[in-house]
Amino acid sequence: MRRGPTVLKGVAAVAAAALLTSGCLVSPEDARTGNDNTSSTIEFMLGFTGDQFEAFRAGVDPYAKSQGIKINWAPTSNFNQLINTRVQGRNLPDIAMFPQPGVLRGLASRNTLTPLDGILDMPTLKSSMTAGTLDAGTVGGQLFGVLVSMNVKSLVFYPKQPFTQAGYTEPKSLQELLDLTNKIRTGGKTPWCLGIESGAATGWPATDWIEDTLLHQQGVQKYNQWVDHQITFESPEVREAADFFQQIAFTDGNVVGGRKSIASNNFATAANPMFRSPPGCFMYKQGNFVAAPGGFPDTVLKDIDNQVGVFGYPPATAGGDNPVLGGGDLAGLFSKNNEYAKKIMRFMSTKDFGASIAKQGNYISPHKDFDQNNYPNGVVKQIADIAYKSTAFAFDGSDQMPGEVGSGSFWKDMTAWISGQQNLDEALKGIDESWPAS
Repeated sequence: MRRGPTVLKGVAAVAAAALLTSGCLVSPEDARTGNDNTSSTIEFMLGFTGDQFEAFRAGVDPYAKSQGIKINWAPTSNFNQLINTRVQGRNLPDIAMFPQPGVLRGLASRNTLTPLDGILDMPTLKSSMTAGTLDAGTVGGQLFGVLVSMNVKSLVFYPKQPFTQAGYTEPKSLQELLDLTNKIRTGGKTPWCLGIESGAATGWPATDWIEDTLLHQQGVQKYNQWVDHQITFESPEVREAADFFQQIAFTDGNVVGGRKSIASNNFATAANPMFRSPPGCFMYKQGNFVAAPGGFPDTVLKDIDNQVGVFGYPPATAGGDNPVLGGGDLAGLFSKNNEYAKKIMRFMSTKDFGASIAKQGNYISPHKDFDQNNYPNGVVKQIADIAYKSTAFAFDGSDQMPGEVGSGSFWKDMTAWISGQQNLDEALKGIDESWPAS
């Protein structure tokens, strides 16, 4: 649902680490008591507010009312910290929507959440969901969280008509992406817009570049090993991804404003030169949420299908495995004996859920068989199709890493490297050294 990366990843990731490492969590025995509510009035806690929350509520309330269910909504912009407090106090909601799988997995491992395997239609889910999305909420072979909304980060946007008129074609491999970059530059134009500034969260777009490139070069298994620090930041795998990024970002003439501008360009508006006449750049890598108010210019959004093209971040080799990097919101159940809460969980796990929400343009269903006519324009349909046709879905890596790394040293040291304050060896060593011992 959210337009940005897990509330810009910042406070959320720090709080996630506090939740997973805090000694103040209730014991597994206490946690098993869960929420004993069995009434038709249930509490639903979720980590987004404002228009996104209102759209989501409007997508759930009609069904709830038809089933005689009253939902007490509890939206918060500080979900991870608040759920931690409520777990400590054994004051649990009936359902919660988790913006990060690490928090959900931590609670599941402490027997606080209810396994969903016997509640949801698992055979249908396995055939309907985008490849890999069920893995995000699976712990010890059991499903504890089902992805309800999805964002897609493995995307490259371009100015549709100028791109086509220049004779450029969408690359089918990472090497072809480099070749296209070189073609645009040697033709006297600037290939890329690039910006990683995001206030206190500056640096996260750079981590997405590394995550996405490593995912495509090494595959899902090695990506997950890296996220768990079984593969270190100083490894050849990470260096290969960093080398690819620096070929794009550090080569003279490749980026609007040059390397020195990247850390000061805000991620949401960095692509705006792409829509000038003539275009200031021809490609911008970012998640689907940038194609929304506050990101691309309003004049572009009003005519998005004519002005914006998009292709998926390409595989390492043409025709090879092609995973997508992304995020989303996972629904988890605390009240194992509440049949009304279970009904809401079943409803949200169906392929038809989200039809009304999708029409506003901020929602992508994780179901491959979702009716794409619900999406408001062709660009959103293309983005959804990129995810649905992927070989696997991998959850944002820094959102899963310990907070001192994922929203700490990884952001900070990538920014220092890009800004020229550190070399790559120093940056990668610093990130590895920041990884907590346990």
